[in-house]
Amino acid sequence: MTREFNPADPHAVPLVGGQPYRVERAMLAGIPCLLELPPEGVEVRQLCLVYHGAWAAKEGKLGVYSALATRGMAVVLPDAALHGERQGDTPAALGPREYVWESVRRTVAEAPALLVALGARFGPLPAVAVGSSMGGYVTQVLAQTEPRIRRVAALISSGVWDEPQVRTPTLRAFLDAYRPVAQARAAFPTPLLLASGDSDPVFPLAAHHDPTARAYRAAYARQPERFQERVFPGVGHYTSVGLRDAAIAFLLADR
Repeated sequence: MTREFNPADPHAVPLVGGQPYRVERAMLAGIPCLLELPPEGVEVRQLCLVYHGAWAAKEGKLGVYSALATRGMAVVLPDAALHGERQGDTPAALGPREYVWESVRRTVAEAPALLVALGARFGPLPAVAVGSSMGGYVTQVLAQTEPRIRRVAALISSGVWDEPQVRTPTLRAFLDAYRPVAQARAAFPTPLLLASGDSDPVFPLAAHHDPTARAYRAAYARQPERFQERVFPGVGHYTSVGLRDAAIAFLLADR
């Protein structure tokens, strides 16, 4: 059905900064996703994967990075494994920390299939990724493993990965294979942003941000401009406006 709208009072749509964008739900490679897209008729030129934190869901990131949709990106919000619509997949007898790391392991493992599904829908496009907390674990591993992702931001996260409560052999192997403080060189030369709040009770700066940043600075010493770190005063364990804006500016830097 074709509908006509009064140009002086058009159809109400989601807006960010006065610019319209669309929201769709999609199942991509078996993963429930929300998509924030440019308006109809505007070409999608890039992909942005947005990974949420533990015990959260894709809906919590709706609108956070929608400014990217007004810049020609398809902003892809997947439910992490074992989260959101996928909680029913959770294996029995996982402790809280093993639950987190099994989700990270599965989410990383399915990222290539998600990118293939996005390529089938939008064509072969460059991709970037941003994650908060547990999502930052995911994006740091993708910086090491996924060459199709050209920029990575890890917010309110850590690369220390000291997890004594994680005992399952497959998860121990995953931690050892990708722990950023030991494996940061595998992320180079992918541009990477590490951004934290100085009042984060989950990841205190001295115990998490500082050693992680040291590892990345050493790994990126040949091209130090490819690694950026930011610390936001007074910010705790949440994605603040300042953190969000820094991530958006970083992800758009190649545009």
